[in-house]
Amino acid sequence: MSVRLAVMQPLRRVGAAFVAAVGRLDKSLSPSDTLNRLKQHKWTFSDSIYIFHIALATFWITIMQVPSFPLKLLIPILYAIALLIPFTSQFFVPAGPIFLYLLSFFSSKFIPKEYRPTPSVVLLPTLESVLYGANVSDILTRFTHPILDILAWVPYGVGHYIIPFIVAAFLWLFRPKEALHFWASAFGYMNLTGVLIQLVFPCAAPWYELIYGLTPADYTIRGSPGGLARIDRLFHSSGYTTAFSNSPLVFGAFPSLHAASATMEALFISHFFPHTTKWVFGYAAVLYWATMYLTHHYLVDVVGGSCLAVAFFYLLMPEELKGAAATAPPGGLNTASYRSKYEVYDLEEPRGRGRGSRGNGAIMRDAEAYDLEELSDRESDEEMDITFRSPVVPDQPSSAAPLIKSNGRASPVKKSHRHTASIASLIRSEERGEEGWSPIGGSFAFPPTPTRAQAEEGKGPRAS
Repeated sequence: MSVRLAVMQPLRRVGAAFVAAVGRLDKSLSPSDTLNRLKQHKWTFSDSIYIFHIALATFWITIMQVPSFPLKLLIPILYAIALLIPFTSQFFVPAGPIFLYLLSFFSSKFIPKEYRPTPSVVLLPTLESVLYGANVSDILTRFTHPILDILAWVPYGVGHYIIPFIVAAFLWLFRPKEALHFWASAFGYMNLTGVLIQLVFPCAAPWYELIYGLTPADYTIRGSPGGLARIDRLFHSSGYTTAFSNSPLVFGAFPSLHAASATMEALFISHFFPHTTKWVFGYAAVLYWATMYLTHHYLVDVVGGSCLAVAFFYLLMPEELKGAAATAPPGGLNTASYRSKYEVYDLEEPRGRGRGSRGNGAIMRDAEAYDLEELSDRESDEEMDITFRSPVVPDQPSSAAPLIKSNGRASPVKKSHRHTASIASLIRSEERGEEGWSPIGGSFAFPPTPTRAQAEEGKGPRAS
């Protein structure tokens, strides 16, 4: 398969999927449409989760100090406007858990220190030694190299922030909208739960042990980029140092949301795109290693985050997305609409042939490209009633051998081709089958044998 074809096929698929996805969007900008749908909505017990959303968001906005009052009121006002407009609400309503997670993560730094639990320093390394027989994360950090730094930085410092958007985009393009809603709820609630656990159960990361030892920690200590500081030095920047030094959750080692997000991404991609399973879980394994190599998490943190992802994935998965339904294309997108027969059978498209409309003429050109006998559209459109045609066609070869030259090319002797019968003639042949042989019947139908009187009676007129 040529390089050009290998590149164009995925682009055509993405283009066709994008057009279909845009066509499925609700493009209304009228808030009255949203209000009418709200009136017609049948409320269930599961809708009570929105009460929790409103209560938690109100708490975080209340304690938020940046931006200050009244500017922070713009956050709920703008979000309410986005919910009222149908075009934006189809994105903002499912993404509610993700926005709530981001709001919780950002506003957690405004919780007064006197209300925060004391961070634990020795619990995680002790658990790791007891459960796994050694401090695995410490072993992985003893040897560092610039190549290993880059290998760890790509999934931990880059992929963690962009792959969630890539997963959402592929689900939106190639799977039903329920899959995208499932992704938003599972990913959002998982991260929100992780942040709440980190607030209630604060634990120091391995970088704290390397810098401060096992001395007690307090909330005056600023965060550290850990092994990502080597990336800053490698690129002559200070981005990660600045970001982690101002992290709202300095003592948020357990559970690892990096490991949780990678596990959730691997579960989603492998479930909805099964042919990628080994690749996405390979990426997740590299990220597990990166979290410990960069001194941001212990092994027990990685295990805890992965278990959290597995729990939310299977607990929140709707019934309509289980089994074969997980790989079904969305409405308006038929896989056959953008896959030619060359793609289906993994063949290389004939060179020099256009890929326009796939009409009868295009099929004939494909046949010519593969050195088959060229047929005429005019002759192929002709019909012949074969109701009473003899099954033995005169002056025709008994096999395909005469049609092929010795050099493998089609013989120009036989140039015409006709349809054997039209549908109408086949239907009429059933009605005539009682009178004699029918080409579509299960067997030959012989006319009844006339009696002697009928035979003599039939000869009389002929004799006269």
